[in-house]
Amino acid sequence: MGPDRRSVLLGALGAAAGAALAGCAREPGVRVPELVIATGPPGAVFREIGAVLADLLQERLPDTAVTTIDSNASHDNLYLLEDGNAHLGLSSLDSTLTHEREISDSGVLDTVGRLYDSFVHLVVPAGSAIRGLADLAGLRVSVGSRDSGTEFTAQQILRETGLSADTVLMDQAASANALAAGEIDAMFSLTGLPTPAIADLAAERDVRFIDLAGTADTMADAYPESYFQATIPATTYRGVPACPTMSTPNLLLCRADLPAELVFEVTDTVYRGASRLAAQRPEAAQINVRTGISTGVVPLHPGAERWYRENKPA
Repeated sequence: MGPDRRSVLLGALGAAAGAALAGCAREPGVRVPELVIATGPPGAVFREIGAVLADLLQERLPDTAVTTIDSNASHDNLYLLEDGNAHLGLSSLDSTLTHEREISDSGVLDTVGRLYDSFVHLVVPAGSAIRGLADLAGLRVSVGSRDSGTEFTAQQILRETGLSADTVLMDQAASANALAAGEIDAMFSLTGLPTPAIADLAAERDVRFIDLAGTADTMADAYPESYFQATIPATTYRGVPACPTMSTPNLLLCRADLPAELVFEVTDTVYRGASRLAAQRPEAAQINVRTGISTGVVPLHPGAERWYRENKPA
């Protein structure tokens, strides 16, 4: 996050969020007057999931002002949460597990639970000569916006495979526009299925996904808690066949100092509202109690923990 943007956020939200969180620490069980959710950039699933979740929480918490922040996604959301400028935030598990501030030991962040998986898309024009990851060498490739999960995962892939490309930082919508205009040769996107920016691109132009089966094996061996072999189904995007790739789970994170009763209600809202979330975003159909507690080393918030205990599947 650039210094100008961080200054604006700190000025606009810091006082309100800080006061709310301080009140939580003094009076456990009292709802915060404001609940801020860090989401994602234009063209991203995080942004759409976050918006629907905000609507559900506003219905559940009529005395709380529920708002969203459009961010650069995973890493940006981690900073917003740690700095006290958001109460809830979406992040991919790989970003969360390796976050430079070691959040699992900081006592600042907990999690509400695991939601759904994001898939790595490596998108090229249908007529491109690029056939594999190695063909990106020296080419102009978007790796997502700064501090996004896409940037983090794409850079992990490039480091682990030793590939050197001419990388640029663009959000998903801007990446899709640049690919359509021939300004870049390929774009990475770590996102749920389908992602709006890629769906719009595929509806207007012929595109292909690059087979990442070998890359998925490499990354799963190197980071077995974070990455898993996966396939983007043929029915996901118009005219784009199924493609092997890799996935990583997404978490709904929260400030550790939120009241347990509030986080219990947030958790209950997520699971009871899963069908409404899925009506807007199909990946939300993955939300379920059995996988919800699979959050790696990131601890569940006590309020979420109580909800899972009281709602164990039969």
